[in-house]
Amino acid sequence: MVNITKKSNTLRIAVATATVKVSKQETIDAVEQRKIPKGDVFEFARAAGLFGVKKTSDVIPDCHPLPIEYTAISYEIEGLSIIINVEVHTIYKTGVEVEAMHGASVTALTIYDMLKPIDKGVEIENIRLLKKAGGKSEFKNAKFPEIKAAVVVCSDSIFENKAQDTAGKAIISRLEQWDIHTGKYEIVPDEIDVIGNKASELSEVGYDLIIFTGGTGLSPRDVTPEAIAPLIDRNIDGIMETARHYGQERMPYAMLSRGVAGFIGKTLVLTFPGSKSGAEESMDALFPQVLHLFKVIKGEKH
Repeated sequence: MVNITKKSNTLRIAVATATVKVSKQETIDAVEQRKIPKGDVFEFARAAGLFGVKKTSDVIPDCHPLPIEYTAISYEIEGLSIIINVEVHTIYKTGVEVEAMHGASVTALTIYDMLKPIDKGVEIENIRLLKKAGGKSEFKNAKFPEIKAAVVVCSDSIFENKAQDTAGKAIISRLEQWDIHTGKYEIVPDEIDVIGNKASELSEVGYDLIIFTGGTGLSPRDVTPEAIAPLIDRNIDGIMETARHYGQERMPYAMLSRGVAGFIGKTLVLTFPGSKSGAEESMDALFPQVLHLFKVIKGEKH
């Protein structure tokens, strides 16, 4: 199965359809009048479809088990066709497209099974996905070349060439996925004045996004939050709360990160942990959706 541990829980919606076509009007009349010998076609098929949605991972090997939090199965009759629509919702790490299509196919098969004794020409056609929403797939084609970014590594040991930077380079690599060019990459020591001055300098020269990595923990030399917090004009507490929550689900010490986020003037400043894994997890938790802020500050609607 595909590894989805790096994904975040979001609302996922899928709508699928299937069509059952009969060969004569008498069959449609019997369905509508509830005169099918095996019982109420619509209600039997709806129950079967609900089971189909919930049991998808049991019969499709690569589908992840997931919580089904809403399912609606509805019908429309157009001529000799019974059109089935199945809508499925979940709040999870992966989508429910297959669940919706499996539900539609099981519903259709149930209708077929109930109608075949009275109509030998019944057939199933056109099982397909109508809609899907949620998750990062909505952003898969999003690019942000207009954003001018800077990455600053805060570390005494890296500044003194006693260690190699991996976190900053990982951040730069992730930004490239969204077509964001890092115009400035610097390494500074863990000094409040140096970090604060660097933030002010980069903001004043027009960088839209500054990501600091390192110095957000609790060791005596971890001073990045103390350097950045006094400069922030508008705090956005939810950003780093989201990153910490994401990290805490994957390792037990993410709650100890003291990263802050907000605007210095018109520059969005983020402060990430100094480890490569911590920086990557912060990027996974926040990007690209955090970039929506640049539309909001221009007064554009959500």
